[in-house]
Amino acid sequence: MDPAQRAFYEYYAAMLEPWDGPAAVGFTDGVRIGAVLDRNGLRPGRYILTNDDIVILASEAGTLPIPQSQIKKKWRLQPGKMFMIDTEQGRIIEDEEIKRTLALSNPYKEWTKRLNIHLSDVVAPPPQPNNNPVPLTKRQEAFGYGEDDIKFVLRPMAEKGAEAIGSMGNDTPLAMLSHRAKPFYHYFRQLFAQVTNPPIDPIREQLVMSLVSFVGPRPNLLDINNVNPPLRLELSQPILGMEEMAKMRRIDRYTGDKFRSYEIDTTYRVAWGEEGVEARLASLCARAVDAVKDGYSILILTDRKMNEERVAIPMPLAISAIHQHLIAAGLRTNTGLVIETGSALQTHHMAVLAAYGAEAIHPYLALETIEQLYKPGNPSGIDAKTATQNYIHAIGKTFKKIMSKMGISTYMSYRGAQIFEVLGLDKEFVDRYFPGTSCKVGGLGIFDVMREAIEQHKEAFADKNHRHKLLPTLGEYQWRARGEEHMWTPEAIAKLQHATRGNSYQTYKEYAEIINDQSQRQMTLRGLMEFDVDPSKAIPLEEVEPAKEIVKRFATGAMSLGSISAEAHAVLAVAMNRIGGKSNTGEGGEDPKRYEAEMREGHSPVKQGDTLKSILGEDRIVADVPLEEGDSLRSRIKQVASGRFGVTEAYLSSADQIQIKMSQGAKPGEGGQLPGHKVSEYIAQLRYSIPGVGLISPPPHHDIYSIEDLAQLIRDLKMANDKADISVKLVSEQGVGTVAAGVAKAKADHIVISGHDGGTGASPLSSIKFAGTPWEQGLSETQQTLVINNLRDRVRIQVDGQIKTGRDVVIGALLGADEFGFATAPLVVEGCMMMRKCHLNTCPVGIATQDPELRKRFHGEPKHVVNYFFFVAEEVREIMASLGIRKFEGLVGRSDLLRQKKMHPAKCAHLDLSRVLYQPEVDDPNKRRQSVKQDHGLEKELDYQLLDLCRNAIEKKEKVSFISPIKNIHRTVGTKISSEIIRRWGAEGLPEDTLHIQLTGIAGQSFGAFLANGVTLDLVGEANDYVGKGLSGGRIIVRCPTDFRGRGDENIIAGNTVLYGATSGEAFFNGVTGERFAVRLSGATAVSEGCGDHGCEYMTGGTVVVLGNVGRNFGAGMSGGIAYVYDEDGTFAKRCNSESVELCAVLPDKDQAASGDHSAWHLGKTDESILKDLVNRHFLYTGSQRARDILDDWPRNLQKFVKVFPKEYKQALLKGIAHSAA
Repeated sequence: MDPAQRAFYEYYAAMLEPWDGPAAVGFTDGVRIGAVLDRNGLRPGRYILTNDDIVILASEAGTLPIPQSQIKKKWRLQPGKMFMIDTEQGRIIEDEEIKRTLALSNPYKEWTKRLNIHLSDVVAPPPQPNNNPVPLTKRQEAFGYGEDDIKFVLRPMAEKGAEAIGSMGNDTPLAMLSHRAKPFYHYFRQLFAQVTNPPIDPIREQLVMSLVSFVGPRPNLLDINNVNPPLRLELSQPILGMEEMAKMRRIDRYTGDKFRSYEIDTTYRVAWGEEGVEARLASLCARAVDAVKDGYSILILTDRKMNEERVAIPMPLAISAIHQHLIAAGLRTNTGLVIETGSALQTHHMAVLAAYGAEAIHPYLALETIEQLYKPGNPSGIDAKTATQNYIHAIGKTFKKIMSKMGISTYMSYRGAQIFEVLGLDKEFVDRYFPGTSCKVGGLGIFDVMREAIEQHKEAFADKNHRHKLLPTLGEYQWRARGEEHMWTPEAIAKLQHATRGNSYQTYKEYAEIINDQSQRQMTLRGLMEFDVDPSKAIPLEEVEPAKEIVKRFATGAMSLGSISAEAHAVLAVAMNRIGGKSNTGEGGEDPKRYEAEMREGHSPVKQGDTLKSILGEDRIVADVPLEEGDSLRSRIKQVASGRFGVTEAYLSSADQIQIKMSQGAKPGEGGQLPGHKVSEYIAQLRYSIPGVGLISPPPHHDIYSIEDLAQLIRDLKMANDKADISVKLVSEQGVGTVAAGVAKAKADHIVISGHDGGTGASPLSSIKFAGTPWEQGLSETQQTLVINNLRDRVRIQVDGQIKTGRDVVIGALLGADEFGFATAPLVVEGCMMMRKCHLNTCPVGIATQDPELRKRFHGEPKHVVNYFFFVAEEVREIMASLGIRKFEGLVGRSDLLRQKKMHPAKCAHLDLSRVLYQPEVDDPNKRRQSVKQDHGLEKELDYQLLDLCRNAIEKKEKVSFISPIKNIHRTVGTKISSEIIRRWGAEGLPEDTLHIQLTGIAGQSFGAFLANGVTLDLVGEANDYVGKGLSGGRIIVRCPTDFRGRGDENIIAGNTVLYGATSGEAFFNGVTGERFAVRLSGATAVSEGCGDHGCEYMTGGTVVVLGNVGRNFGAGMSGGIAYVYDEDGTFAKRCNSESVELCAVLPDKDQAASGDHSAWHLGKTDESILKDLVNRHFLYTGSQRARDILDDWPRNLQKFVKVFPKEYKQALLKGIAHSAA
């Protein structure tokens, strides 16, 4: 960036709090008119310039019918750039000119040099050693530390520089239900984006992420002529180490009084009791106001003076009170707030403090603990300085992930944004001290919170000889005998396994009693509910709907083949198909051997005596499982997640339901995660990726940045399989009901509401513990919102998240669910012992592992899973009989049959579930449940009009070609045709170019989505977003019309997110494509004449040729396949993200052949032969002038190509295991 422009941005960075969301903003003053796009390119903006100087800009190409011969230029709004027209001057003012003019309008470089002080540049002596007289373990226990925190939180961050990964979800009680004192931070739940706006990918798109924080007074945005604006103290990231905190404490001395800091002690005397907290907070607020008025530019809130006689006020409460009080007094922008606390240990804690006002945080007790753990001679071999740096790095890395969940990319935007909801605190308390934060079920008041803190404090100091006492084992992350309560106790696991293996309903009832009886241990919101039973209305059990009908409402959770073994995955599918329920593939695709024969023959090919090995092969199955005649191995629910692993037209065509995974309960706002040691050759083959390379799906679906985009994907999938229901998976949080209403209007047939406690094969611990809310809240909000808005009858609702018993099912139904998802419980039935090592590939019972030796230990059988689901259904029937309900559908939405228990424990007594149990009035009971089908109106689509013309090709494999006009209202063209081909001929489709359709005009979104082998779509015109999404063997050609006079490489021809998740086939673009070209490309071949930002992002296979300029961040996260980029001006290296790729010259054939080692050749061919063939074919198909020019001087132009070679792909080629990513 130009230095003057950089100075301009740096100057205003301290004034404005950026919020990068999907945004294209238009503006005008009556003379000048323009538009600007968010800097991450999350909105489309296409414009044309005509010969008579008319400009038309819209979110799609083709909004007005302008003849091609009249168009002079076709282009797009680019990320972070402006487009402006000055009607007085009669000209377009380009982004560069606008910003250069602004940057030079004032001496910003001199201003920033004078006003900005970087804390890292401040020179200060080393900090003095800590001489706190209170022993470390006493302070740790007083602030709630346990041995678990050291083992599972602190050590992984200090040693690996990354947050610990966990698995199997969370089965401990929420803070508001636990009988133990929990850190105050645990009452706050992280919010996340789903559908309304996208989360950000902080791994592949980290160039937009920033942890920079400014501490101190804020300049007045409107007072640019101020001759003496306030100085700005800049931090590169908000977590302060010992040295930085020492500088902050004496900042006046080191900056010549340019900044002055003032300490506010947030402790008070224990003797004052909990009643003293309000007076103390009022005193702190008054002291803060006085300090600001006295000219102190930084306030340090500290609990370092905590000792036996002084208890610390929970720091989130202290900072929020002071932050809000200063805002009310009009003084908040006059000072900065820095936190020095012993209570903040993990990233969630830091995030809460930041969200309620902290510019910087010094977790002194965590840092002292690290110094103690990593003294010289410690067994890890890591010194304290390195461990501290790793810890701070891990906090920053995870902080970006937490911010990105909500689509926030900068710390400045996150600070004070209150991106949390509260669970378990009194509404009056929250409204007073955390105004604007959602709180729906009530809970503890301020005195209750302080009483809990004081009790914990007194317990820590109870033993006078406490100096060397070990910290308590809290059992927060794994079951411990005297630790926190867990739903899955060893007794519960044993009872369930004995019941299902012995087919004993009585033993199952003993298991259910352990789970259901929450009179002594409060675990879940539903545990606080009871059925409103009227004995006079009870009916005989034989009058209740039979179990064989109820079990059809059950589904297994989305557990991918990869997270669990092939044996465990297949057994679940077989079991669910036996009972008429549904199994879910998860996001890892499905082995075609499990569905191809069944789809081709129309019935299961399994015969008596068959086994998993005989059907799938000995190379894929280690522990054999006998099958019964007619068994089906097909997962009826096919999941489509953001990684699009294994998503092909054949995969979609084999589904009864297609589930769009927007979020997952264990890690909402993040993508799925499969560690590299679980990516075997078999798993890599199914996912079109590299063996041994870890897979982390992007947090956003790159074709869903809005509710309109979701509606488009629903349309795409319905066109790919019109017989399947389209489901959208959401996670419970505040506002999920509103999102669900949008999803229903977007024509989804089915909605899943997942609870925060859902299982997972691998997830960051902070996400498992602190994101999302109980499904009881999200389900009731969804049901109420849909009923009130007259939308409930058109969708089915499924709920999941630690559902274990028939009681759970009935409560879910009464709150609005039609169907129910089970994940952890079926795994326990298969043999899971809850070791919580799924992410380590060391599962001792062969379920959550790809290790062949461990998989030999798998002993699960379909009949055990079948027994479990029938037991659950029988328990449901017994409850239905007691309630007088004959048909299961009569339960749905009947929340009037539930009531809140009277609870005695202090925490639970304050909860109010009235909002959860509210039942909207309806004039027809059918309005509470699905009673009508969504009208998708598919027959209006162009494909249905073209089907008759394609019939001979589809049915007889005869060559067919024709020409048809197309408009931008015609979306998802080619997908329904492909679906018909796959249904008839299977994944191999038709012979090449059997069906050739030439289309003239401007295509709508998702042109050629999931296009099947043998189909060629030849578009003469241009296309919008999502061209070739999920390309499955077809060929797409997009070329300029002959009457358009512009050069292809200088004009845009297709929109954003082209070839997203394409697995096979080829595409040729006679022009420039937009942002995220070939994102998640998994095996297809593509040629374009230029592309926008983030090209080839997270590409795992295939071949890409770009014959023109590319945008920023090319190749980020690329791990497979090859890209060849024509680097005419030699600037490509600056635009490429070289973290995961090498940039190499493209050698002539003879030079590459002479190198001797052929093992690292892409596709087994020389680079020149691959490249020249593709450029030749590009010219042949499109008539590209750019291709012609390159071919005319091939030897010289070959030298200008750069080969983008993923490092991991290169290693895999050398090892001979890269066939799946070619």
